[in-house]
Amino acid sequence: MATLRVPASVPPADEDCEQLRKAFAGWGTNEDLIIQILAHRNAAQRKLIREVYAATYGDDLLKDLDAELSSDFQRAVLLWTLDPAERDALLAYEATKRLTASNWVIMEIACTRSSQDLFKARQAYHARYKRSIEEDVAYHTAGDFRKLLVPLVTAFRYEGDDVNMTLAKSEAKLLHEKISEKAYNNEEIIRILTTRSKAQLNATLNQYNNEFGNAINKNLKDDPKDEYLKLLRATIKCLTSPERYFEKVLRLAINRVGTDEWALTRVVTTRAEVDLQHVKEEYHKRNSVPLDRAIAGDTSGDYEKMLLALTGHGDL
Repeated sequence: MATLRVPASVPPADEDCEQLRKAFAGWGTNEDLIIQILAHRNAAQRKLIREVYAATYGDDLLKDLDAELSSDFQRAVLLWTLDPAERDALLAYEATKRLTASNWVIMEIACTRSSQDLFKARQAYHARYKRSIEEDVAYHTAGDFRKLLVPLVTAFRYEGDDVNMTLAKSEAKLLHEKISEKAYNNEEIIRILTTRSKAQLNATLNQYNNEFGNAINKNLKDDPKDEYLKLLRATIKCLTSPERYFEKVLRLAINRVGTDEWALTRVVTTRAEVDLQHVKEEYHKRNSVPLDRAIAGDTSGDYEKMLLALTGHGDL
C-alpha cells in the first residue's frame, strides 16, 4: 500500500519540466517548487519528467538537481527521482564500497524487493557499472557473510501464495536441528532462507514456533555480539515481517545521538511507494509517536519538508 499522495490532477510532464527549469533559474534555487513537483509524482511520472527534460533542454535532470541542491536534501531528492531499479543499483553499489560498506543494505534490497524488482535492480546494476551485483558482493564480502549474501542477491523466488505444509514441517525440523547444533552457517539453513518463497518461509517458521515453542530468531541469539547472527536474524525479519524490520531501522536512525540521515532517507525513499503506510503503523504502535512527528522533531529545513511530503504529511 503506497503512502505517496499524488494530486488528483497532475500537470503534463512538459509543464513540470518548465517549472523545474524555473526553480533552477536565477541566483537562488526554489526548493519548495522542486518538492511540490517531484515529491508528488509517482515513479512512472518521474521517469517521464526526466525523459521530457532531457529532450527539451538537452540536460540531465539528475545532474541539474545534483548541481543545485546540497546535503541530505540533495540525497533525498536524487534517490527519489531515480527509477526504483536504478536506485537499488546505486544503493547496492554504495554498500560494496569501503567507506559506505553495508552488508545490511545488500540484505535489505535482496529480501524486501519482489523477485521481479530484484531482477530489474540487477539489470540496472549491469547497465550502470558493467559488472554484476553478485560479482561485487562476492568480491567485497568474505566467510559466512559471503555464503549468505551472494545467494540472497541472486534469488528469484516464487511469488505466489501456494504452500507445501509437509515441506514446512520437515524444513522447520531441519532448521531446529542445525540451530541446536549451533551450525548457523550450515548450507541447509542458507538454502532454505535464500530459495524458498516468502509464503513458504512463513509457513515453515510458524511451524518452527508451534513445534519447538520459540520463534526462530530467539534461538539465534546465542551470541548477541555476533555480527553474522545479527544479519541472519535481520534476514529472517526482512523476509517475513518487512514492516517490523523497517520500523526498527527508522527507530535506530532517529533515536541515536546524531540522526542517521542515510538510513532515514533510504527507508523513506525506497518504501514510500511500496509499504510505508504499514511501516508508519508499526512505528506508531512501537513508539507511541507518529513517524511524521518523529521525523519533524529530528530533521529540519528542506530535508524535513521532502521527507514529510514522501510520508504523506507534506503540504500539496
